[in-house]
Amino acid sequence: MNAIQDSNAPIHVVTIGGGTGQFALLSGLREMEGIAITTVVSMMDSGGSTGRLRDELGTLPPGDILKCVVALSPHHTFARTILQKRFERDIRLQGHNAGNMLLTMLSRYTGSFPSGVAALCEILEARGTILPVTTDQATLVAELTDGSRIFGEQAIDMPRGHQREKIRDVFLVPHHSDTIHVYPPVIDAIADADHILIGPGDLFTSIIPNLIVPGVADALRASKAGVLYIMNLMTKYGETHNFAAKDFVEGLEAYLTRKVDGVVYNSRSPAEEICRMYRAQKSECVTLDAGHPFWSDRKVYSGDLLESDSGVLRHHPRKLAALLQSIFFQEKNE
Repeated sequence: MNAIQDSNAPIHVVTIGGGTGQFALLSGLREMEGIAITTVVSMMDSGGSTGRLRDELGTLPPGDILKCVVALSPHHTFARTILQKRFERDIRLQGHNAGNMLLTMLSRYTGSFPSGVAALCEILEARGTILPVTTDQATLVAELTDGSRIFGEQAIDMPRGHQREKIRDVFLVPHHSDTIHVYPPVIDAIADADHILIGPGDLFTSIIPNLIVPGVADALRASKAGVLYIMNLMTKYGETHNFAAKDFVEGLEAYLTRKVDGVVYNSRSPAEEICRMYRAQKSECVTLDAGHPFWSDRKVYSGDLLESDSGVLRHHPRKLAALLQSIFFQEKNE
């Protein structure tokens, strides 16, 4: 990790991901003292209100960014209620939520998507910096083991039918140019980081899309920061069916082209009735065999990280933050 010259200087933490996993992570980090947060967010979301705005107005998808802004805001309860309110009366607005519309309008008025994000962060007093991984529009494409291709994050995320070939590769197709460019502040944030947190989130639709933007994997390889992968709680049919923790890490490292320094893993088993519900969706708890030689040069940080009060399995923000805090400040004092 980077040398910290001033013992009172904040620890610079960069998170990389998208979707609901980032919301849980950032909700925990928001309350942590002594850190400066930068979050890098995938721009490949293509479903729902986000997808409609992208297709109708030609804007970058606001949905995952919006989740991050709300998570980092001290007004998160109020903001979540208001910004996730969906319009019902106006025929053009039906199905959109207020937050996506607000972020889209701020982006158009300021002249750029990052400026719109910064303005929304200012409104909600979000703690930290939120960066789109790219400001270029692109479509995520998955190539399956039978050679067929699936276009769009939403289509990849929700397989049709009961069988689908495994994902062999994912890549980006730019909309308006020959290539895709990383948003430059992302590279600066990675270079300045003391810790880099990847995940939790869907491996092929929320995490890897960040890593395949040209320049991101190179920056991560050059970084002296510790890279931690926050392991998913469950597998996902169509993406990571039958994956163990080792498979997740191998899939991630294939795109990083470097080893992660460690893995954060939930060691608590959910209640059996919840497991049955997930098994009906072809989803299983991610298992980790700590005795396997694979983990000999990768640290495993484990504990009870589970939140399941609603019957939906998620990382508990405070539990996750407590474990991460012990990692950050232990290493800072070494």
